[in-house]
Amino acid sequence: MAYRAPEGRGYADVAAHFREQIKDGELAPGDSLPSVSEIRQQFGVAGKTVSRALAVLKGEGLVVSRGALGTVVAKTPLVTTGANRLDRLNKSGRQYAPGETSTGHQVIQRSITDPEICAALEMEPHDEAVIRIRVFRQDGEPTSVGFSIYPPHTVAVVPELAEEGQMTTQFDKLYEQRTGRAVSRGRMRYRSRHATRDEMIALEIDTSFQSAVPVLYTTVTYHDEERPLTYWEDVYAPGLGAEESD
Repeated sequence: MAYRAPEGRGYADVAAHFREQIKDGELAPGDSLPSVSEIRQQFGVAGKTVSRALAVLKGEGLVVSRGALGTVVAKTPLVTTGANRLDRLNKSGRQYAPGETSTGHQVIQRSITDPEICAALEMEPHDEAVIRIRVFRQDGEPTSVGFSIYPPHTVAVVPELAEEGQMTTQFDKLYEQRTGRAVSRGRMRYRSRHATRDEMIALEIDTSFQSAVPVLYTTVTYHDEERPLTYWEDVYAPGLGAEESD
């Protein structure tokens, strides 16, 4: 049976299949993709369709040609966002991609003054929230700093959020179990700004460097049907980009 979109763009479907496997960590950097003949048989498409799909993935920097090894997964400059990491965990049970770890876990309680965060969480300026911080690494190198900010009404349902240490169960699962209300994700926003000194330290950027250091960051808010539950921000190391959210 042909593996094709309604418009007949089979190459896009084949590319999407392997892109998803790479994003979910089923295919790690250095892993070989199936041969062209194997992909043809798997999806019931022509060799030209496979070639176009591989060209798309190469153009995105996700795979490279390695001679006798065929097409292999590249060490991509794209970093997983916190939202996509949560999606991957819920779908596959994988908390980390191959070679990925997290360090520097912190839990602090602090008053929030940032107008954007206050508006996103429907908080008054200087209301207190729980902030969880962690540094994600790929093969030991820091790639992003993740911040998640939880207002008091979310912490009241999931008090584990205020406890030190890494969470063993994702907050959305605990919240849904305890309230019966589904947690949904808002629209992710991609922006840039200059890194703060704390972010430069976390990302191991030389803080004696006098010039401002531009970084990409993403933000997203999670809600139930009544109100916002948390605001997430991921800040990426210079030179790295974030994978697009579904």
